[in-house]
Amino acid sequence: MLTGCMHNRRFSSTHLLMMLIVAGLLIKLISLGLFPLFDSTESRYAEIGRKMFELNDWITPWYDYGVPFWAKPPLAFWLTAGSYHLFGVNAFAARVPHFLLGVAILWVIWGWLGPRRPAERLYACVILSISVLFFISMGAVMTDMALALSCILMMRGFWQGMHGPEQSRAKERWLLFIGAGIGLLAKGPIACILTGVPIVLWCLLAGRLQEALRSFPWVRGTLLALAMSLPWYIAAELKTPGFIDYFIVGEHWHRFLTPHWQGDRYGHAHAFPHGAIWLFILIGTLPWSLLLPLFIGWKKPLALRDIHNKARLRQWYFLIWGLSPGIFFTAAANIIWTYALPGLAGLAMLAASWLARRGPARRVVRILAAGMLIVVLGWSAYLATEYREGWGSFSTTRDLVWQYKKEKQPGEPLVGYPFLDYSTEFYTEGKAIKAATEPELEAAMQRGHAYVAMHKTPYKNLPDSFKQRLHVVATHGDYLLLKN
Repeated sequence: MLTGCMHNRRFSSTHLLMMLIVAGLLIKLISLGLFPLFDSTESRYAEIGRKMFELNDWITPWYDYGVPFWAKPPLAFWLTAGSYHLFGVNAFAARVPHFLLGVAILWVIWGWLGPRRPAERLYACVILSISVLFFISMGAVMTDMALALSCILMMRGFWQGMHGPEQSRAKERWLLFIGAGIGLLAKGPIACILTGVPIVLWCLLAGRLQEALRSFPWVRGTLLALAMSLPWYIAAELKTPGFIDYFIVGEHWHRFLTPHWQGDRYGHAHAFPHGAIWLFILIGTLPWSLLLPLFIGWKKPLALRDIHNKARLRQWYFLIWGLSPGIFFTAAANIIWTYALPGLAGLAMLAASWLARRGPARRVVRILAAGMLIVVLGWSAYLATEYREGWGSFSTTRDLVWQYKKEKQPGEPLVGYPFLDYSTEFYTEGKAIKAATEPELEAAMQRGHAYVAMHKTPYKNLPDSFKQRLHVVATHGDYLLLKN
């Protein structure tokens, strides 16, 4: 009788967490098309994918018509453009491939830990899926989720190639190189660096470097990764010469190590204090970075003397992997918080391996369920509040463009002054006109009635001669829609 009750309790706890994971993913999926694309990151990448779709150019991502986008490889743009083929050009279509990449990462974790560790794999999926950074990035139009997928494939391929079931090790080893090929197309060489650093560090600590060098098909595997990615790099350089120099030197050296780098062709460098990546890791792992130490504690801290303990090898592997973005980006100033994303899966699996041995299981489940509810309900409440307020705090011109489309007459263009926001380009499907100077704005207005989209600050600085001829049609946050 007691055994049956305990089995039912475990059954109920497992299914409670499964239901919460599914509910959280469904809420995120349904919400993908409800809110507008953010300027500048989401709208910029969604618009680059739209241009790829419109021009049917699958080699060069285009920042603007005639201006190549050399800052990122094409994988994320391929996925976005392919989604437009299926769902049309809209925010949901732009976001859904990146949501599915997040689902794929959870699936990789689920298969990696396998049926021998049912509690551990469930805990890991819960912790990762509701970590603030992962939850927000899952569906955001960026290149970072594709990078995270490539990293977890490489990390799984190495670990399972060393420690997986004997009959499957050979297959798993190829995942390391498949992930590398994906990473080179997702973000570039940084993908191999972010996985190579923790793998080498772990091998040195565990004294397994020689074994790793003997066990993996390094030459054939490297050729496979290059066969997956190098043809695109060559085609991109041939089509727009200068790409490789800018991407390799600029994006992989100056961006991280040159403060206030002035060579960025597509925006501005992000200057943060050195070591800011550790704060981003702490924020990105919320609510768990607060809840787990507060309510659970640790059974036994990791110590270097435990590195050869078989039960501790995996925990050290997950720890070094999880902290590798911090290790690599500590000296970098030009960073953003998504740079912590490739290590989150390692931290989630580390926490899960500890929690699975903690007990009682009911307490662990309550803490995990509480964290999930905090994030999912917080996200839902945030979207509901923004919806009621008309998305006023969002940096986007979506609603202005919709208002323009309702009111415009044939031949009345939409002009962006003094620059064209990415969201304006996206929601007009590239039909908006850019007026960078007052003479260009004057020329657009002299051709007849025109609508003008701009921020409030440039409007304040306009000469009175312009203000007298323009009247406000609509406002949205810091944006104005005017007509002459």
